[in-house]
Amino acid sequence: MSNYDSGNDSILEMYIFESETLLDQLEEILLQSEDNAELTPDDINEIFRIMHTIKGSSAMMEFDMLAHSSHKLEDLFFVIRENGIKQEDFGDLMDLVLNFSTFLKGEVEKIKNNETLLDENEELIVETDAFLNRIKGLSQDPAVKAQAEIIGSSDDDASTVLETTVEDDLFGDMSFDELVNDDSELSEEPADFVLTNEKPNVYCIHTRFNEDSQMENIRAFMLVNKLESIGKVSKTIPEQLNNNPEAAGIILKNGFYCHVETKADKQTIENIALSILSVKSIEFLDCSQEEVAELEIEAKPEVAEIGKKAPEKVNDANKQKNNVQNLISVDLNKLDTLMNLIGEIVITESMVFGSVGMEGKRDESFEKASTQLQKLTDELQDIVMSIRMIPIAGTFKKMQRIVRDVGKKLKKEVEFITMGESTEVDKTIIDGIADPLMHLVRNAMDHGLESAEERIAVGKNPVGKVILSAQNVGGDIIISVSDDGKGLDPAGILEKAKEKKLLVKPEEEYSEKEILNLIMAPGFSTKETVTEFSGRGVGMDVVKKNIEKVGGSISIESEKGSGTNIFLKIPLTLSIISGMEVLVGEDIYEIPISNIRETFKITSNQLIKDPDNNEMVMIRGVCYPLIRLHDIFEDKKCETHIEDGILMLVDSGDTFACLFMDDLIKKHQIVVKPIPKYLNHYSIKNSGIAGCTILGNGSISLIVDIPAILDHY
Repeated sequence: MSNYDSGNDSILEMYIFESETLLDQLEEILLQSEDNAELTPDDINEIFRIMHTIKGSSAMMEFDMLAHSSHKLEDLFFVIRENGIKQEDFGDLMDLVLNFSTFLKGEVEKIKNNETLLDENEELIVETDAFLNRIKGLSQDPAVKAQAEIIGSSDDDASTVLETTVEDDLFGDMSFDELVNDDSELSEEPADFVLTNEKPNVYCIHTRFNEDSQMENIRAFMLVNKLESIGKVSKTIPEQLNNNPEAAGIILKNGFYCHVETKADKQTIENIALSILSVKSIEFLDCSQEEVAELEIEAKPEVAEIGKKAPEKVNDANKQKNNVQNLISVDLNKLDTLMNLIGEIVITESMVFGSVGMEGKRDESFEKASTQLQKLTDELQDIVMSIRMIPIAGTFKKMQRIVRDVGKKLKKEVEFITMGESTEVDKTIIDGIADPLMHLVRNAMDHGLESAEERIAVGKNPVGKVILSAQNVGGDIIISVSDDGKGLDPAGILEKAKEKKLLVKPEEEYSEKEILNLIMAPGFSTKETVTEFSGRGVGMDVVKKNIEKVGGSISIESEKGSGTNIFLKIPLTLSIISGMEVLVGEDIYEIPISNIRETFKITSNQLIKDPDNNEMVMIRGVCYPLIRLHDIFEDKKCETHIEDGILMLVDSGDTFACLFMDDLIKKHQIVVKPIPKYLNHYSIKNSGIAGCTILGNGSISLIVDIPAILDHY
């Protein structure tokens, strides 16, 4: 458990972001190594670097348990680096490290949610120590020895981690050898101290760091802390190291100067300084020389350089630092605020144009200015939306871990294929589809793919395939989850739905698509027994709700014996969408363009009725149900004769219907606003309303929820 003050949000957010990124990298390396059935030296070095960085940053943030756990994995990969890993131990190593990764991710998630951390994960520590003893070839009982070591020295271990990792580099790229040398130097420092009984000497030290090290002020701060352990640092140039944005630049140009009062000799000071990562050189000056340098720094910083080649190196370093700044991390809340402001600009722009248009005072100069303003607003909107777009590759990679774990537990060999990972989607939408995708991939593994024996019996490859793909189609993203398993059995699904009393019409009237869609009904499951992955009947209906929550739809294709394809159609963004303004009575509603297929007029003799007296419309040989919007929204002041209004064919997934309304007004960009929370107890969303928007005249228009209407009416 950490005593860290969570009030320092910026540092904590950086720690969480860095830890999550590193753990994702760790998982990716492990899964790739498992596919290749080997750990290359580069993989081992990279895993060591990841655990070393997490250990150091966790210790600095006082998350002792995370630091201790990371230190255990670091020790493990040190031994593997020196001795290698036998093929028979490879699988167990992958399981162990992936379990550690899952545990560390869970603890980082607790930090993010401000929850209490575990004091220790004793089971994983014992398992790690046992594995370490096994690969070392020790004969004693490893589990018992590891248990004794944990109980006897857990406090010492935690304090040792804190002492040896505060100086660790949090962000730099380091090779395995640099890290090993760094740890060895730190552990040997106490033996290197040479103290005398004489009065303290005052040393003037000039230190330079590697040109590409970055964060020079933090490294200088670590050096000062280290020197304080053998004496007193009475003066530094620059004086303020932390919370000083200019300090790093000054140190990069001129180096770091400090006065140390200590009884230790020069060799001891040099050993301590060189133990700090990225220290390039240390030089002892006399005080007069150092004071002259100080005056030169204050008067003209650019000439206080040592050596003839220093200017070239500084220039190179500056260029490199400029290149590094091409990418920055931005708080998502700031992007949300920026997007809201863009939305307000779009609304205000509509208000201005609308008011001028009503007064009839628009002249040529106004038209030119308004056209330019609209162009700039559209460009600004596109740029802000593109900032929020991130590749879907990160979500796809997480699915690889799901396939790996489920495959092992179900004893199924699976080839996992991903396509279109570079497709970009809004960050909010990616967060919303992660859980539905995970459930669909699990379903493909558990329900879809047969066991190796069953596949061989029907002439299939014993290794099944799960394919996850994404592509940009128009203004939407189509994500598909496919498998080459046994497929869905329409007859079995219909029988199960009948047994669960989920049918709403005679079973002979159901089409194949309607039967397949029954698996998304609440409580439906074809699994006879409840397992860790399925059988509870709380799966596909939740997937459907979550996809619809982000404005998407889901459709299913399947062929018995060949496999199943599930398609998710989701919008690129939720904030600003294209909508069609329609008139229902005296009220104006918005219908998302993505749900509209066509609009048309019909005559009364084209209107037909089914045996239950429901209105239907025949279009090109296909019958579609007719839904009158004025009935849904209870608007009495509207056209009721079919020839006086207009029909709009809309869809949601595989469901189609015709909406009847008074008239179409115009197509335009609308800013989606949520329904106010105080209206939730009126069940607004169940009434066919998805949200609202503000029109150019300042009035509010409701956005029609097409999926909800097609489901309920």
